[in-house]
Amino acid sequence: METGCERAVLLARYIVETGDTVRGAAKAFGVSKSTVHSDVSKRLRKLNPTLWRACARVLAHNKEERHLRGGDATREKYARMKAASH
Repeated sequence: METGCERAVLLARYIVETGDTVRGAAKAFGVSKSTVHSDVSKRLRKLNPTLWRACARVLAHNKEERHLRGGDATREKYARMKAASH
């Protein structure tokens, strides 16, 4: 089992390499979104400022695009509902 510091670095590397969201990283690592956010925004800043900045850029990009992902999810939901009713 890794320590919180090791987990913070692993989470940040995963996010930077894959471009995944906090929610996606949480699911991939089996931890809560709060844990991911705390690790990569607070703990990592002190541990590895360079990795923290790279991770912060990815998370900022994801935040800018979240309204698009939400719209896609809603569109897919209603498409599935329509297909199921026919």
